[in-house]
Amino acid sequence: MNPDLAKLQPYPFEKLNQLKAAVSANTALPHIALSIGEPKHSAPQFAQQAILDNIDKLENYPTTKGLPELNQTIADWLQRRFQLTHIDSQQQVIPVNGTREAIFAFTQAVVDRSAANPVVVCPNPFYQIYEGASYLAGATPHFLPCLAENDFHPDFAAVPESVWHDCQLLFVCTPGNPTGATLSLEQFEQLLTLADRYDFVLASDECYSEIYVEGKEAPLGLLQACALLGRHDYRRCVVFHSLSKRSNLPGMRSGFIAGDAQLLAPFLLYRTYHGCAMSVPTQLASIAAWNDETHVAHNRALYTQKFAAVIDILAPVMPVQQTDASFYLWAETPIDEEQFAQQLFAQQHVTVLPGSYLSRTVDGINPGRRRVRMALVASVDECIEAAQRIRQFVESLEVSV
Repeated sequence: MNPDLAKLQPYPFEKLNQLKAAVSANTALPHIALSIGEPKHSAPQFAQQAILDNIDKLENYPTTKGLPELNQTIADWLQRRFQLTHIDSQQQVIPVNGTREAIFAFTQAVVDRSAANPVVVCPNPFYQIYEGASYLAGATPHFLPCLAENDFHPDFAAVPESVWHDCQLLFVCTPGNPTGATLSLEQFEQLLTLADRYDFVLASDECYSEIYVEGKEAPLGLLQACALLGRHDYRRCVVFHSLSKRSNLPGMRSGFIAGDAQLLAPFLLYRTYHGCAMSVPTQLASIAAWNDETHVAHNRALYTQKFAAVIDILAPVMPVQQTDASFYLWAETPIDEEQFAQQLFAQQHVTVLPGSYLSRTVDGINPGRRRVRMALVASVDECIEAAQRIRQFVESLEVSV
């Protein structure tokens, strides 16, 4: 077996299940899960219908490159959403089976194992695929803490030059999971300058880009930053997007990678051998989803409503802030985050995710310490009830101290 498999840590939810198994839940209350970032809003009916209408096309092998109509739909969406002047649908777009699969596969294709010390730089806390993909590609992940004092952004200026010399791939997640922080044009420009200087690939995970508070400006994307800076070939840059969060279609496993054609051509070759083409009915349903914004706006309205209600309930008893985007609250806890999550589950039958399960301790600092991630994915009423129970739990801690 590949010895690098031994470097993989349990997924956060495996740790959470073990934590919860050590106590008994208060089953007098219905369970409310705020732990997994799985949208619970209704999937758009027209996307479901598109699959049914084209179910006979399961008889056909799909191509890895994707249907030309889907690639063009994605390119058109990118141009509308991020004000791009042009993107080549056949050279700069590849449909993928969700961002998890694509991020993992892209890392395998990019990392040069023959280098003395290949490094993949990523934020901390982070989506665990960045770490696992790095190890299995033969690289070492280098974690950059995202702390409150830096508005939950990595301090890229503090990264040692030796790390940049060894860096082959830099992951950013904007909006961030779990912090919700978004990168500015100035920050993107800083990263592009570093990528040019040290010759590494910049990969931006943007699967939460369409979930932001109504009335606020939509988050900036990497390709949009490239266009604003005159880099219309998107050199050294790729972005990942998904229908999972945007369209409440996590089970459809549909997304895309887009950017530098010089990177996507060899990645397409890798994927051809990898054997992960998207089924034709899924591609046709994806076309319908990317072409519609009405359901996305409705989605945003529900999250905006939930954020306002939950923050109003929790703010008097614990530090919670409206994030730039995404559907997470990255809340501070009055006690150890594991104890908080475990006792909350036992007393109030509400599940949240300890922040340390999404982070790594580096130089004695774990950015997830004394924090939990709350995914506001349940219904509005359930999120409000969960917030009321969390507040009652926190108030009981204050009484017992």
